[in-house]
Amino acid sequence: MSMFWTIWISVISLGTIIGCYWLLRWCLSNSTDVPEGESMGHVFDGIEELNNQLPRWWTILFYICMVWGLIYLVFYPGLGGFKGVLGWTSSNQGVLSLEESKLALRKDIEDGNWNEYALQIKYANEKFDPIFAEYAKTPVEELAMNKEAVQVGQRLFLQNCAQCHGSNAKGAASGFPNLTDNDWLYGGSGDKIKETLILGRKGAMPGWLNSMGEDGVAEVVAYTLSLSGRDVDQGLKEAGKARFAVCAACHGVDGKGNQMLGAPNLTDNIWLYGGNTKTVTQTLYYGRNGVMPAFNETLGEDKVHVVAAYVYSLSNNK
Repeated sequence: MSMFWTIWISVISLGTIIGCYWLLRWCLSNSTDVPEGESMGHVFDGIEELNNQLPRWWTILFYICMVWGLIYLVFYPGLGGFKGVLGWTSSNQGVLSLEESKLALRKDIEDGNWNEYALQIKYANEKFDPIFAEYAKTPVEELAMNKEAVQVGQRLFLQNCAQCHGSNAKGAASGFPNLTDNDWLYGGSGDKIKETLILGRKGAMPGWLNSMGEDGVAEVVAYTLSLSGRDVDQGLKEAGKARFAVCAACHGVDGKGNQMLGAPNLTDNIWLYGGNTKTVTQTLYYGRNGVMPAFNETLGEDKVHVVAAYVYSLSNNK
């Protein structure tokens, strides 16, 4: 960390404690010209306000918190580049085995170099990685029938995927797919789900407003909505059918989509961003660019395998 940021953080951290001390002292002073314990002249709902200081126990508690904050900043990192007299850090390298992790933790504490977080991660990995490796030997479709593995996958899903797809996996908001149905942009087989999790996905629906104009977009919207059985203006529909040729390159001539490209099926009345006229028009105007992050680096392939089994089970084990 540079000296600038060290000073910046230190000023904010220490300034906050000093500011709290000053504010407390100011609140304890009597600047009202009203003697202590006498009425301030305010009465509300039968309750008279008296000029009393903060309760003594409350004041002492504030002082204790300030002192504790200063002690913490002396012993632990909190002032930029200053590591604290204990030398604690959340990262650790060079721990090779489970037993060595325990010995290293004890030694680090004795030496004043506390690296518990990384050591605990190392400990957990060595304990649980063999379990995930064993799960990974079973195909996703078969693993999805293993109740214990599915429960593990569900916990990993809640930690890493629920922010977008919701805790029930039905999509937290517009633009995040429902994973409990059988409508898949890139394929719903075990291998395809795992591929999506490992590599991530990047949707690329171009905008057509500049090339088609508002009238042209209105025609394509009418034809698109008709593919899922919606009642639309027949004149716009026929005109849109001719224009749909540029869309067929991705969505297919029949509008059933292309999982190789992640192009949605437009005939099933399932809409990622909404299927009303206004929303579909907006999609054609400006395009859509959804991003599904890759989890290979975050979770590793073995854990991804278990998550894929859980996701597969949502729409297949019913």
